[in-house]
Amino acid sequence: MNEALKAKYANDPIFLAILKDGLEIQDRFSAEPIYARTGKGYLKSAGVEEIRKAKIEEKERSSSRAE
Repeated sequence: MNEALKAKYANDPIFLAILKDGLEIQDRFSAEPIYARTGKGYLKSAGVEEIRKAKIEEKERSSSRAE
């Protein structure tokens, strides 16, 4: 990676939040081609527990922003 970009994004809170979210759901992406030979993958659905946890975390984030 370009060193200037590394320095620019190293402490960027928005970039770090996006990176954290992406890494948390990385295991849900499947690179298996499902549309003939297009090479497009798909996103595996989340379980009920994972969705419940995400909703709770979103409510906590929303309430902390309002304060």
